[in-house]
Amino acid sequence: MSAKSQHNNILLAVAGFAAVVVVVAAIGYFALGREPELIQGQVEVTEYRVSSKVPGRILELRVKEGDYVRKGDTLAILDAPDVEAKLTQARSAEDAAAALDEMARSGARAEQVRGAFQLLQQAKAGHEIARKSYQRVQRLFDEGVMTEQKRDEAYANYKAMEAQEKAAQSQYDMAVNGSRREEKMAAAAQVRRAQGAVAEVSSYISETVQVAQMDGEVSEVYPKVGELVGTGAPIMSISVMDDLWGTFNVREDQLRGLAVGTTFSAYVPAFGKDIRMKVYYMKDEGSYAVWKATKANGQFDLKTFEVKARPVSRLDGLRPGMSLVIKE
Repeated sequence: MSAKSQHNNILLAVAGFAAVVVVVAAIGYFALGREPELIQGQVEVTEYRVSSKVPGRILELRVKEGDYVRKGDTLAILDAPDVEAKLTQARSAEDAAAALDEMARSGARAEQVRGAFQLLQQAKAGHEIARKSYQRVQRLFDEGVMTEQKRDEAYANYKAMEAQEKAAQSQYDMAVNGSRREEKMAAAAQVRRAQGAVAEVSSYISETVQVAQMDGEVSEVYPKVGELVGTGAPIMSISVMDDLWGTFNVREDQLRGLAVGTTFSAYVPAFGKDIRMKVYYMKDEGSYAVWKATKANGQFDLKTFEVKARPVSRLDGLRPGMSLVIKE
């Protein structure tokens, strides 16, 4: 084989190799380069915890995990004997305050009024006798048959009996009129204070029966029947299944088209279908969150944003924890 033929064969081999490299690169570019980058999130749900303001022992659990409850349904019953004892004390204090208030408004008893009246009549009689005695002594003194000393003694006795009558009149008026206005106001205030104490303890008593505040599903029950729970300790968690949303961690270079108020399609692997979602919340996750550093190749750092979106329409069976995928 001539040298020229060998040279041509080498050129053909190099050209063929170069063509293969170009074809492989093109295939890789179109097959792999166009692979969409996925943004994965998950379904979240609003939850609220059921807890009591008073410590007690779990007497009964009316629901179990997975049950769907309606607003107002009884969830758990607690036994709180200490609070019940305080309610008895508060009601007794209220009764005592009410009795004092009634006494203040009613005034003195009928027996006290009659006794004060009799004392007044006695004082009036004594005053009348002392007045007449003084007048007789005064006439005798004027005639010169009675000493001035006797006249002064009769006058002093007359004035003393007059003052005694006035004192008896005051006691009788007090018995008839009853307590002073200030005393009545104080007694009424004591009643209101006792009523407030009863209302406060009654509100604690109502906490021994826990009811659902919103419709939802019991996601977790913490204590068992017979266990003690403290003030504010969670008894169970309720998931509000009507308030589902999706949460995504999105790099800022992937935010194209995503803004509060915009809608997008998300794929739900559990159902093998897409759903429309509307963005209602966006916030950067700060430097502590996962972010992509690109300074090594002369570009810039990319921060991550938390994006929350709600389904535009209801999808039956959608549950918390299910995956959501956004394809760019």
